Amino acid sequence: MSEAQLAANVVPISRPVRWHIGVFLFPAFVVYSAVMILPLFETLRLSFYNIVDGQSAFVGLANYKVLFGDARWAHDFWNALKNNLIFFIIHMCVQNPIGVALAAMLSIPKLRFVTFYRTAIFLPTLLSFVIVGFIWKLILSPIWGVAPWMMDLVGMKSLFAPWLGKPGSALIAVSLISVWQYVGIPMMLIYAALLNIPEEVIEAAECDGITGWSQFWKIKLPLVLPAIGIISILTFVGNFNAFDLIYTVQGALAGPDMSTDILGTLLYRTFFGFQLQLGDRSMGATVATVMFLIILAGVSLYLFVIQRRIRRYQF
Repeated sequence: MSEAQLAANVVPISRPVRWHIGVFLFPAFVVYSAVMILPLFETLRLSFYNIVDGQSAFVGLANYKVLFGDARWAHDFWNALKNNLIFFIIHMCVQNPIGVALAAMLSIPKLRFVTFYRTAIFLPTLLSFVIVGFIWKLILSPIWGVAPWMMDLVGMKSLFAPWLGKPGSALIAVSLISVWQYVGIPMMLIYAALLNIPEEVIEAAECDGITGWSQFWKIKLPLVLPAIGIISILTFVGNFNAFDLIYTVQGALAGPDMSTDILGTLLYRTFFGFQLQLGDRSMGATVATVMFLIILAGVSLYLFVIQRRIRRYQF
């Protein structure tokens, strides 16, 4: 029998339709669509509408022209964006390096009480932002706080100031509170990446005489760059979505004198209103859309530019 006849007599194997996968995914798809996808599209749609003669009407890009062209709206928006960038930079330059350093120390083989240190550092991330904000307001209060007394014990009371009440230091103080709360997340992610490095690589480095911190900088750090990249983009998304801690510590007005106002608090005041200010759904949706576009641009930059450059370090 020729090869052509054999090929003709071959019966293709029919694979069963895995319909059960769709059944299991359907509830998650419905919930995700109801909670995330539909509100997102409704927000985008609402940013192109406004109230005209008592009725909702399509106004195109008029809301965006007001946001960027009107003096009052533009001042509040650019001030919030600037503060948000400072908030993000402090997390990138303080939180993530500290997280990497803590993970490197916890990965030392002969370090004792590793479990205790890991739990103690990660524990603040499990606390409610309301509790964290209230506790730090009490600690830093110049009237009844314990910070002046603790600084006096080490002879540094003269350096104490009402940091949360001064426009020049309020944003830095709130950012450092956030760093204290969430430094455990980059620490745990980097720690897990360090533990995932094959022992053969470490043994080869030790055979070449590379040990200690030199081993970390030359061998381990390049291998955990993908994890650092993920942490960076998570920090970016989390900081440009931030709202809760600043609202708890400084209130919706993000005082003093709007020095801690970020895009999240601006969105809250614009959409829901505050005190004598009435809420504006259309302008609130416009601010939310701009926030979404900023986050989308940052994530796209990471996925299509940065991630491609660090893939060569992955196993």
